[in-house]
Amino acid sequence: MGSNMARRLKDCGFPIVAVFDANTAAAHLLASELGCVAADDLPTVTALAEVILTVVSDDRAMKEIFTGGLLKRAKGKLFINCATVTPAIHVWVEQKCAAKGAQSLEACMASSITQARQGTLYLMCGGKPETFERARPILEKLGESPRYLGAAGQAAQVKALVNMVMNANTAALAEGLGLGAALGLDLAMLREVFAQTGARSGVLQTDGEDMQNRDHACFFSTAHAAKDSGIALKLAKEQGLTLPLAAATKKQYDRMVKAGLGGLDKSGIAELTFKGRKGGSHREEADSGEEQETEGQGR
Repeated sequence: MGSNMARRLKDCGFPIVAVFDANTAAAHLLASELGCVAADDLPTVTALAEVILTVVSDDRAMKEIFTGGLLKRAKGKLFINCATVTPAIHVWVEQKCAAKGAQSLEACMASSITQARQGTLYLMCGGKPETFERARPILEKLGESPRYLGAAGQAAQVKALVNMVMNANTAALAEGLGLGAALGLDLAMLREVFAQTGARSGVLQTDGEDMQNRDHACFFSTAHAAKDSGIALKLAKEQGLTLPLAAATKKQYDRMVKAGLGGLDKSGIAELTFKGRKGGSHREEADSGEEQETEGQGR
């Protein structure tokens, strides 16, 4: 995501002065392509740039970069943070930046690497209104209509819900196509019927054919799906809510991660539901599902 965002901004005339990644080889390759510095450390990034975009994997990574030198001499700088992390982390980052005289904006992305390259990301933003306005010229080149949602943390809340619902839809689609395959139905026909009925969803378009063809090239990983559903479940717990569908979905993605399939695209969840694939035809798993259903009815 970060690489394609940098390419997009370069194409739009923004000077890219530095890139940094824990994968130094990837950073050097991108820096060579963009004609910029591959920074050896985080303070170098902040020293060279006026605006710093961060795209990292999780809460721990966000804390590591913002306590690991990214805020050194950060006065006057703007940090645009695009990772899907817990809302509390975005609030924490804004506080840390403010203490250094810098500004921070969360710009949560509900799109994939293709949209990042095309500049058609859907960006949900949270922070101070004036910070959003400062970032707007950049955001409008990355996404068609960046949306300001409110104070720090609120965009992350919305993004968590977006991914929670998307993940549940993906898991449901995998079960529908898996059962259809077991019944001997033409899956191309089934997907067409889904598209014209209440079974229609965004993931039908993005993942349906991939599930059928077992093409799980990664656009949004299983590991990230598990993490993001976990963020939503944590928010639900804080509100005293029980979300059984979200919990069941996370268990499916957790199974994939445990099986070493976390690097597959989220469409890879179909490997658990199609007969003859990884786990899809095992009776003990079916028994487990029946037990879970009974427990749910008991509650």
